[in-house]
Amino acid sequence: MSHLNCISKIIFSLLLLSGLLCAQTQELTLKEAIMEARTTLGIKVHRGLQWITDTDQFSYIAAEGESEVLFRGSASENLVSPELTLEQMNVLLKKVSLGKLIKFPGINWLDESRFWIWRKDTLVSIDLENLSAKKETWFDGSGLANRDVHSKTFRVAFTRGNSLFVMMPDGVEQAVKSVDSTGSVVVGQDIHRREFGIRKGTFWSPGGGALAFYEKDVSPVTDYPYVDFSSTPAKVISQKYPMAGMANHIAKVGVYNLDSKKTVYLQTGQPEDQYLTNLTWSPDEKYILLAQINRDQNHLRMMKYLAETGEPLEMLFEEKNDAYLDPQVAPYFPGNNSDRFLWLSRRDGWNHLYLYNLEGDLLRQLTSGEWEITKLLGSNAEGEEVFFEANRESPVSRDAYAVDLKDSRLLRLTQRDGTHDTQVSRNGAFFLDKYSSLEAPGVQELRAKNGNLLRVLARSPNPLKEYAVGEVDIVPFIASDGSKLFGRVFFPADFSPSQKYPLLVYVYGGPHSQQVRNTWMGGRGTWPYWLRYMASQGYLILTVDNRGTNYRGLKFEQTTFRQLGTVEVADQVETVRQLFNTGYVDSTRVGVVGWSYGGFMASSLILREPGLFKVAIAGGPVTDWKYYETIYTERYMDTPAENPEGYSKSSLMTYTDSLRGKLLLIHGTSDPIVVWQHSIAMIDDAVNKGVHIDYAIYPGEKHGVRGKKRLHLFEKMTRYIMENL
Repeated sequence: MSHLNCISKIIFSLLLLSGLLCAQTQELTLKEAIMEARTTLGIKVHRGLQWITDTDQFSYIAAEGESEVLFRGSASENLVSPELTLEQMNVLLKKVSLGKLIKFPGINWLDESRFWIWRKDTLVSIDLENLSAKKETWFDGSGLANRDVHSKTFRVAFTRGNSLFVMMPDGVEQAVKSVDSTGSVVVGQDIHRREFGIRKGTFWSPGGGALAFYEKDVSPVTDYPYVDFSSTPAKVISQKYPMAGMANHIAKVGVYNLDSKKTVYLQTGQPEDQYLTNLTWSPDEKYILLAQINRDQNHLRMMKYLAETGEPLEMLFEEKNDAYLDPQVAPYFPGNNSDRFLWLSRRDGWNHLYLYNLEGDLLRQLTSGEWEITKLLGSNAEGEEVFFEANRESPVSRDAYAVDLKDSRLLRLTQRDGTHDTQVSRNGAFFLDKYSSLEAPGVQELRAKNGNLLRVLARSPNPLKEYAVGEVDIVPFIASDGSKLFGRVFFPADFSPSQKYPLLVYVYGGPHSQQVRNTWMGGRGTWPYWLRYMASQGYLILTVDNRGTNYRGLKFEQTTFRQLGTVEVADQVETVRQLFNTGYVDSTRVGVVGWSYGGFMASSLILREPGLFKVAIAGGPVTDWKYYETIYTERYMDTPAENPEGYSKSSLMTYTDSLRGKLLLIHGTSDPIVVWQHSIAMIDDAVNKGVHIDYAIYPGEKHGVRGKKRLHLFEKMTRYIMENL
C-alpha cells in the first residue's frame, strides 16, 4: 500500500540523517519544553510585520540588544531602515505624561507617518514626521472591556458591565445603551457562544458615524453553578450555559447613530430563536448585510437591511444543507465598492468564492475544485483582484493566490511547499510572506507579485539545533472507505526500524480542526514541544486528522453527522493498525492523549476499542454531548430529543465497563466550555459499575491549565504515561 511505501522512504531518510543526529547532544528537558516554548525555544522572527495603510511600505519591530527598534521598509525601492527606537518612543510618551514601555505594543498605522497605540487605558497617536505624541482618547479604567476602535475618528466602543458606551476623543463618554448589570440583557458583547466566526459584539460603520451592535436577552438560558473554592466557605457563582436541546438567548442587532444619539433595531423577524451572524456594512453605509440561520442550522438567508431604519429590504440569497451550514466569514466588498460583494460558501462541497451584486444576483463562482479556501486576505485597491490562502497544492499546505474578478484567472503567489501566512499590499504588487515547514522554523520575506524574492526580512535559526531530537514526517494513511488521511509522526532521536517502540497517539479529531500540516512543530505553544520531548524519551508519536476534521471538503467532514465518536474512532484505530505493519511499533504498548474534543476521543478510543490502547489521558473531556452547549452540539448531533440513539452511542458512559487499561481524566473545576459535570458524571458512572478510573482536578482552572500549574499538568501526564505504558 502507498502509505507503507511512504513510511519505508521515511525510514531510509532517517538512516541517512543518523550521522547528523550525533552532533545533537543536548537533552531536551520537560521544563524547557513546557516553560520555554515561546521564549528560549521560540521562533525568532520580527514582531508586528505589516503593511502601512494604503502604501507599498511596511514595518516591523526587531530586537536590538536589550531594546527594540521599529523598522520601516519600502517594497518599490527595496529599502529597510530604522524608524524609531523604544527609547525614542518613551521620550515621546513622557512628554504627554505617560509611563515607560518595556517593549513596543501593537502598532496600528493611520497613514505613512502616523500610527496609534494603546498605553494602558489611553489611546495615543504618534507622528513620526514631527516626532510627537498626542493623547486621543482615554478612560478611567474602571471595569471596561471589549474596546473597539474606529481609527479614522478615534471613537472607541466599549462595554462596562452589561452596558455599551462610546468614548469620544478628549475623553467624552456617550452611552449607547445602559442596562442593569444584574439583569438579563447584555449589550455590545459577542453572541451565540462565539460560533459562526463571531469574535466581537460591535461593528463600526466605515465612516464611524454609526455603530451596529449585538444585544442579547439571556433570561431564557438556564443558570449553571460554578463553585469558587478559594473563599471560606466555598461559594456558588452562576453563569448562563445552554445545554443541548435547551433554551438559547434571544439575539438582536441594534444600530446607533452618534449624531442623533438614537438606536434602531434590525427587523429580523421570527422565530426569535435564530442565529444572527456575518454582519457587514456596505462601504457606502446605506445597508447592513446579515446572515440569519435557523436553530437547526440547515437553512441560511442572507438579508439586506436599510441601516437608517432597520427595515428588511430583500433576501439576497439562501442556502440549505441536509446536515448543517457553518459560515465563518462575513460578506466582503472588494475595493470598498458598494455594488458587489464576495461570499465564501461550501455549497458545491468545497469552500469557494462567489461574486454577487447588491441585488442578490450571482455574477459568477470565482474559484472551484477539490480544495478549500482557508483564509480571505482582501483585494487590491481597485477591487479587480482578490487574494486568499488555500490548500490547493496539498491538503497539508497553505499557499497564497490571486484571482481576477473578471475572468476568474488564478495565480499562485507563494511557491515553496509548506505553510504560508501572507499579507498583500494595497496595490497588489507585493506581498509579505511568513513561511514555515517541518524543516524551517520561520522565514519572513518580501516578494513581488510574480513570486520574485526581493528581500529576506528574517530567518529563524532552529531552536532545537543542539538538542537530541528525532525527525518529524507527514505520512499518508487510508481510511476504511478509501479516503486518504494524513498523519504526523515524531520519531525518537536514535530511531532504528529494527527496534520496536511504544506508540503514543496525540488526538483531537473534531470539527474546525486540522492538526497535521507542513509547518514547524514548536514555538507557538507547549503541546508540540511536549510531543517532541516524549519522542526523545523513546516513544513514537502519531497524530492523524480523521474524517470529520476541516479543510477536506464537506463530504469528508459531514461523515460524522449525528454520530460523533464513531467514524473518528474507526479512522484512528485503522491508522494505528496500519502503523503496526511497519514492524517497529510495539502493539502491546499503545497510549493516547487528548484535550477537549481530543479528551472525548482519547476516552472513546480506550473504551470503544478495549485492549488496543493500554493507557489514555483525557483532559477537559466531553463525556456526554447532552451536557455540551446548544449551538456546537446541535450542529453536529441535532438535539437529544431528535437523535437519542446518536447521543447514547456517543456517550462515554455507554462503554465505561469496557475499560481494560488505565484511564486518567483531568479537569479544571471552573471550566466554562466543557463543564466539570462531564467528568463528574463519568466518575460517578464508573464508581457505580465498579470500574476504576484515575482522576485529577485543577481547582479554579478553566478549559486550559495556565502558569506554573501547567508545568505540573505536563509532569503529571508524563509520569502517568511512563509508569503505565
